[in-house]
Amino acid sequence: MTEGDALPLRVLIVDDDSDAVLALTLLLQTEGHEVKGVCTAAAAWNVIRKFDPDVVLLDIGLPDKSGYELAREFRRWYGVVRPAIIAVTGWNRASDKILSQLAGCDHHVGKPYDPQLLLGMLAPLAAGLRY
Repeated sequence: MTEGDALPLRVLIVDDDSDAVLALTLLLQTEGHEVKGVCTAAAAWNVIRKFDPDVVLLDIGLPDKSGYELAREFRRWYGVVRPAIIAVTGWNRASDKILSQLAGCDHHVGKPYDPQLLLGMLAPLAAGLRY
């Protein structure tokens, strides 16, 4: 992202793999975004109320609650306008993508993912647009 192109986003990463959280954090911070990362659904709730993210990058296979359930809870809490929810997960069958959409996710990205694809999904949001 270049200066003046877009605003930095507040991004919450929820993934039980701490290495995945770290990698995504570094990628997004390099692009100028403010990032918080957590490894459980419970920790996500502790952060989301104060951090008020623009985007949630959400793993589906969490240890304490499914990402589908967490996405539904976020939608009940916030509504459909924001945050944007992008499932970033190893669960990548056609049925998983449908379940993500039904749970309120805006996009579903399978792991391993192309970092440029993910950044491309964030670009419209940083420009103030909605999916």
